[in-house]
Amino acid sequence: MTDMNSEYAEIISLLKKQIPFEPEICIILGSGLGDFAEKVKTIKSISTGSLPGYPASTVVGHSGFLHFSNYSGKKLLIVQGRIHLYEGYSLKQCILPVYIAKCLNCRNILLTNAAGGMNKNFKPGDLMLATMLNGFNLRGRLNEIPGIATNQEEAYKVRPSKELNDIVNCAAKLEGISLREGVYWYTTGPSYETPAEIKMGINFGGDAVGMSTVHEAIYASLAGLKTASISCISNYAAGLTSKKLSHLEVIETGELIKTSFENLIKRTIELI
Repeated sequence: MTDMNSEYAEIISLLKKQIPFEPEICIILGSGLGDFAEKVKTIKSISTGSLPGYPASTVVGHSGFLHFSNYSGKKLLIVQGRIHLYEGYSLKQCILPVYIAKCLNCRNILLTNAAGGMNKNFKPGDLMLATMLNGFNLRGRLNEIPGIATNQEEAYKVRPSKELNDIVNCAAKLEGISLREGVYWYTTGPSYETPAEIKMGINFGGDAVGMSTVHEAIYASLAGLKTASISCISNYAAGLTSKKLSHLEVIETGELIKTSFENLIKRTIELI
């Protein structure tokens, strides 16, 4: 496996010459949540297409920009365009935004995503803070993540930073947001899960299901970043309703929830 330091040296070198500051907080925006980048003051935007070797964003709602922004006196790196395993990229490529944050000396990372609700008490439009992220579906591929021991059992049950989760919970209370908590269950995609797979996830303790975030959280933890994960429950998971699942529904729910999502993230930034 090629070392990330050598493989992405040109990207890091170019960024260090262009960035206006070293970020304190990195925010990776999920499907339907990209508009948040426009709600804070942008100091400099860099198209990921201008960075040699940076994977192209191919999913609707992921535009492909790194924004260096400021809010409440905090220096931010906002990733507007996630890299997914189902787009044909390697696990190592998918963690590139986290690697960039680490190389720029960032210390905190907020991972956001759109997820299907497996918990029957959840409904579309809810926000969920992950108490644990289950990487079971990455079994056999974790050796693609630099620095991980393949026998590391904890890699399959990733616990976010308690300190950062406490901050997100406090932010939700201050904003009057009813914040759900639960386990984020990972699947590779690109197809939505079958009702049988959802039933399995529920039996294993999953509350929400999605196609990102877990590998980013694993690497962020290995890199020493404080990590929290916030899910927008965009739809009911397969088998829990007769409605057909679609990416359009994900985007539409992101529009409906963007005010509360924006307020939660902004208040979290203030408290970090």
